[in-house]
Parts: sequence; structure tokens; C-alpha cells
Amino acid sequence: MAEGKKINQYLTFTVSEETYALNVLNVREVLEFSQLSKVPRMPDFMRGIINLRGSIVPVIDLKLKFSLGRTEKTIDTSIIVCEMIMEEETIVMGLLTDSVKEVIDLDENDIEPTPYVGAKIDTAFIHGMGKKDDKFLIILNMEKILTANELNMVSSAEASGE
Repeated sequence: MAEGKKINQYLTFTVSEETYALNVLNVREVLEFSQLSKVPRMPDFMRGIINLRGSIVPVIDLKLKFSLGRTEKTIDTSIIVCEMIMEEETIVMGLLTDSVKEVIDLDENDIEPTPYVGAKIDTAFIHGMGKKDDKFLIILNMEKILTANELNMVSSAEASGE
């Protein structure tokens, strides 16, 4: 490896036929889509919660969050269990995706900044655009997928299940 190169690993997955990627440091595990328990008065994009070995994990439907419709259950539908640190608190949540693909290595130099698409469109949750085998990947910034207000709702759903 040439000096100065910073290689990170990313888990790739699809949402509405687009390929997205998450830094593997944020990923705990990948689960088959199973039954979700509904939580009253949660935002639409929060499809419910799952019990993961005794822990309550809220599940976010990325299609709903990104205004792309609703994820329907298929043989490939998966939940990516992610972990992030927000305000010194570890938050665990599931991301509902159409399918999980593979783990890839990506050089930081192969990640372009998020293109400007207009002031009215919030792209804060996008870390950048990666390129692998002539295909573009939308690299998500886990800490920005949810707003602070939405994170509080997710945290309260997590707490209410305990």
C-alpha cells in the first residue's frame, strides 16, 4: 500500500436500486428482516423495534426516511444493526434495507464530496460519493441520518422497551 493512502472498509447495501455504503466501524451485524413491534406515536420512518438478545433496537426504514416509498419484505430484505456515539451515549439502531451486498475496501481519495444539489435538499447525512468498479456509492454519515429531534424519539423508543 502506498504511503499516505487511507483505506476504509464499507458495507454496501441497496435502497430503491441505489447502492449505499456504511463504514464497517458503525456496523454491529446484519439480520434477516423479521417481525417488528410497533411503537405508538413514532415517526413514519421508524417501522418499529426488535429484540436483539435482550436489547431493544429501533428500526428505521431508509426508504421512508429518504422519501423513496416503503420497504417491502422480500427474501433479500435485511436489517443492518448499527452503532454510533452521540453526545457520549452509544445509540444502537437498525436500518431496514432492500438487500445487503458486500464489504469493500475504499481509499479515502476515491470518495468525492457530496455534490451541491440545491439549498432545499438536505444532504447532511451523505458523507460523500464513492466509486467502485465504475459504479457510484452513496456513503452515509451515520451520525447525520437522523436529526437531533429524531434521535431523541429513537432513544425514547429504546428506553420504553426496557
